[in-house]
Amino acid sequence: MAHPDDAEFGCAGSIAKWVSEGQEVILVLGTSGDKGSDDLEMTSEMLVATREAEQRAACAVLGISEVVFLRMRDAELVPDLDMRRTLTRVIRQHKPDAIICQDPTARWEGSGYVQHPDHIAMGEATLAALFPSARDRLTFPELLAEGLAPHKVTEVYINASREKCDHFVNFNGEHLETKIAALTEHRSQMGDWDFRPALTRWARDGAADARAKSYPGAEEFEFAEGFKYLKLD
Repeated sequence: MAHPDDAEFGCAGSIAKWVSEGQEVILVLGTSGDKGSDDLEMTSEMLVATREAEQRAACAVLGISEVVFLRMRDAELVPDLDMRRTLTRVIRQHKPDAIICQDPTARWEGSGYVQHPDHIAMGEATLAALFPSARDRLTFPELLAEGLAPHKVTEVYINASREKCDHFVNFNGEHLETKIAALTEHRSQMGDWDFRPALTRWARDGAADARAKSYPGAEEFEFAEGFKYLKLD
């Protein structure tokens, strides 16, 4: 993910469910959100410390085992070879079976939201890193010199817009409460906004979308998050 709180908004219900089932989840953040404040007294250095502490607290709520802060500059992500190499290194270090990432094709959502360019860049660089860079021995040979062998990711979950979603993760009210509690930890960003109604509505909308697309078992869904899902051979 590009920023602290991106995972909580996009996929924390799914994460809470997977953690409850015994999966290990590691969060990798491209930036530490050093631009996200209107406080005239705030500096980027202060904001990094605040947002990283908030993210660690949110990860503790979700049961995420580790958070990796890459500390690239907020609002300046570019999916170039340096960024691809950095993410390839992380993939080879942690050897995930599955990766959740942001959608590099999403320029806007509906008629009232422009996608943050960091989300697009993070999605683009992540997909390029997991295939083919992490897999191929001769790509970034300097990583081999670091002792990082190639690794093949077999599943990809893209946080996509509703019309692109073809896979849905059903979760219960307890996991929704965990998602809400995790987002609550991002106090510097949430301010006075009562986001509970919005998160609940979005989770119900995910379940309704699954039913509309005749997703298997969706008639039993109350809350869900949708993804564009890829199974890599």
